[in-house]
Amino acid sequence: MTTNGSTNGQHHTINLGSLMTSAVESAIAEADIYHGSGTTYLHIDNPLKVSSSSNNIDDKNSNSAAHHNPTGAVVPPISLATTFKQSTPGEPSARGDPNSFGLGFEYSRTGMFLFLFLLLYSLNSRMIFCRFALVANNQCLFLGNPTRGVFERAVAAAEKAKYCVAFSSGSAATSAVVHLLTPGERILSIDDVYGGTQRYFRKVVNPRMGIEIDFVDFSNNQAVLSKMLTGGDKTKLLWLETPTNPTLKVTDIEKVSTMTKRFNANALLCVDNTFCSPYFQNPLEHGADIVVHSVTKYINGHSDVVMGVVCTNDEEIYTQLRFIQNGVGAVPSPFDCYLAHRGLKTLHLRMEAAARNANAIALFLEDHQGVTKVLYPGLKSHPQHDIATRQQNGYGAMITFYCIGKREQSAILLQNLRVFALAESLGAVESLAECPSLMTHASVPDEQRALLGIDDTLIRLSVGIESCADLVADLDNALNAALKNKQEQDKQKQSSFLPKVESGSREGGGYWDWS
Repeated sequence: MTTNGSTNGQHHTINLGSLMTSAVESAIAEADIYHGSGTTYLHIDNPLKVSSSSNNIDDKNSNSAAHHNPTGAVVPPISLATTFKQSTPGEPSARGDPNSFGLGFEYSRTGMFLFLFLLLYSLNSRMIFCRFALVANNQCLFLGNPTRGVFERAVAAAEKAKYCVAFSSGSAATSAVVHLLTPGERILSIDDVYGGTQRYFRKVVNPRMGIEIDFVDFSNNQAVLSKMLTGGDKTKLLWLETPTNPTLKVTDIEKVSTMTKRFNANALLCVDNTFCSPYFQNPLEHGADIVVHSVTKYINGHSDVVMGVVCTNDEEIYTQLRFIQNGVGAVPSPFDCYLAHRGLKTLHLRMEAAARNANAIALFLEDHQGVTKVLYPGLKSHPQHDIATRQQNGYGAMITFYCIGKREQSAILLQNLRVFALAESLGAVESLAECPSLMTHASVPDEQRALLGIDDTLIRLSVGIESCADLVADLDNALNAALKNKQEQDKQKQSSFLPKVESGSREGGGYWDWS
């Protein structure tokens, strides 16, 4: 007898023979409510199958845990070394270690020898560089740190990618992708984008790197196409968040990918997948060329690491990213890689628990009279609910809602929270709440915020894994405080318009004084 499991995001058939019963089938289905990505990448020694042209791993040895882990430790060690001994000049250590991707270790920051950087600088040609690197990388491209290699391989497997490159922050990962472009080229970005990304695009990339930036609503296919055609061949990168930060707009990745390949085949589609995590969405499977994550959020999940990653299936892009990683030097520390890898091991548990909480909280908020609107992809009222259902393996744990009143009421709401912490960031085990217009998106121009609907009553929740009853009670108390304040204000306004009653009149009785 068989049942459907959820391995690596696909529902595979598991043969459990005569042991399977309908009760077991039901128990398995109930245990994995959302059927997000599976976790087999955590339990195999060599999760990433790198292509033969970019490594010389001995597959027989690389799949042997004993060969590369003589102690048998189930937790990868933290390698703090900054440099690695070479047997002969130019011959790196540990080419057979899968965490070096068959390239060996040289220097903890290094992605390749300095002379390759000089070659790129002198040729000033991405294509010549890439072809050279791909031919010569067995001699020139070395990985920097074993602990980082373990983490990169695990994230790549989780994201259904061949390659992953880690950086010291999500912003550094974004910067690395932008470094794939050259001055005079153009980025087409979704309008409702993380505040730090739009600030980087507007105030650094455009004025200082000479790269044009256009923001567009990706839910409007005609608008995207018009912008794409207007830019012509100059458009080299489409930057997409889905769901977006903070209004949780969902974009059909496959549709955008198809449109891009048809009308601008030379442009790359990059998806920031931070809000969903690799557990609930895998953009590469829907046609994206590049996936970016702020590891700080769900992948690490414990508010104690700042890091980012870039994933891809394209070897040419990967080679360029390795070069940029080394040339810029924005690499994460071995200890941060260790912590993030440990966080990744519980990603599936945290995402399921947080998503269950978020679903219940979203339903609660929809019914509360202190809330005017709720945005959560799991609600049928969400404008792109059907796209999210088709594209994602779960609806995530981010909720945006508008509280009643104005800025004063939203402040009262946030100040009355006790379980939710008033803080920026997201994706951790603890629940967080913030007002984007005053916090994460304060750098977005006022007129742009108004167009996006990011006003002072918009509240963004990152739902954690605490007791759902505690979270709901906390929100109920805070919303009631804001609602009470609003009702008192309304009562005062009404009384100020009521006519004054004065004693005495021409007829000996009272009269209304409308003055």
